[in-house]
Amino acid sequence: MSAVPHSLALMSSQLPTPVTIVGAGLGGLTLARVLHVHGIASVVYEADASPAARAQGGMLDIHDYNGQAALAAAGLADEFRAIVLPGRESMRVMDPDGTVRFDRADDGTGGSPEAQRGALRQMLLDSLPPETVKWGHRLSAVRPLGAGRHEVTFTGGTVAATDLLVGADGAWSRVRPLLSDATPAYAGNGSFETFLLDADRRHPATARAVGGGSLFVFDRTAGKVFLAHRESNGNLHAYLWLARPAQWFATADPAAEVSGWAPELAALITSSDTEPVHRLHHTLPPDHRWPRVPGVTLLGDAAHLQPPNGEGANLAMQDAAELGTAIAAHAGDVEAALAAYERDMFPRSAAAAAAGADMLDLLLGPDGAENLLATFAGS
Repeated sequence: MSAVPHSLALMSSQLPTPVTIVGAGLGGLTLARVLHVHGIASVVYEADASPAARAQGGMLDIHDYNGQAALAAAGLADEFRAIVLPGRESMRVMDPDGTVRFDRADDGTGGSPEAQRGALRQMLLDSLPPETVKWGHRLSAVRPLGAGRHEVTFTGGTVAATDLLVGADGAWSRVRPLLSDATPAYAGNGSFETFLLDADRRHPATARAVGGGSLFVFDRTAGKVFLAHRESNGNLHAYLWLARPAQWFATADPAAEVSGWAPELAALITSSDTEPVHRLHHTLPPDHRWPRVPGVTLLGDAAHLQPPNGEGANLAMQDAAELGTAIAAHAGDVEAALAAYERDMFPRSAAAAAAGADMLDLLLGPDGAENLLATFAGS
């Protein structure tokens, strides 16, 4: 494992019960790892039956100012570098007829290297004692016991009491109601998701069009942007992102949205090796916060859900690292740790939500291509 800073390695704390983390996504696992580094016991309860129960999503750009810093706090900087896919910070912008508007190669100096979400999750799992994660445990009820303690009950009958409960259970968190009555609302946009597998061999023209990293295509229709990533094993992962009413997605034909495009670009939809899946994007209020409730807090999407904007995984891991470090720094004082964590997390997540909303307006507006090109020119 990567070296842990000496000042951090000295911090440790023992709570009366292990920290109870609901959700074995990147945020929950990063928290468990940071706590483990500091000698603090935790248990992660996950609804999935196993690590392989479902696909773990696509590429993630892990930023040097938050996601990578979190992995360093977890002592996993070297392990992360080993799973980075080289060349994936390349960026290309094209018109629907195949005209290249912008093309930037990955020279290895960028601050947001890309890795597969599944590889990142497995790296975190491998860094934990094998008994840390309890698979097949879906939270069914939470009951306050007083004095900051909670009783959690899972389907199947498992019941545990804890002095510190952390909801890392995503958009539809079952822990959130302990703190807030906010619920996710439709963000006004969604996406169709497709895959072309082994594309260099089976779809060479499309693979050449996408290039070595990411591809954006704009057709000057307001509320539409197409994004494709080159993943591992020559696979291409594409998202047709549209600002439409929620009910529109259920019956829409995504192939109609790329009609008349260059064949190599339209193929990202029309030749998909998987049935196109539509996903609606949801959000919590951008300034979502809650009064301090003893013994419980949230991180990641459970705390500050935003439409996909490149920050979600990074923010979840940053939350986790800062929460874990705060717990270690305030040995035996759970409330001081949670207050310190939330004090910094609330404004940080609000600022990220505002920046993400601005980016969506830029991309989904009528001049999305020009807006993105202007951003690249100024960077």
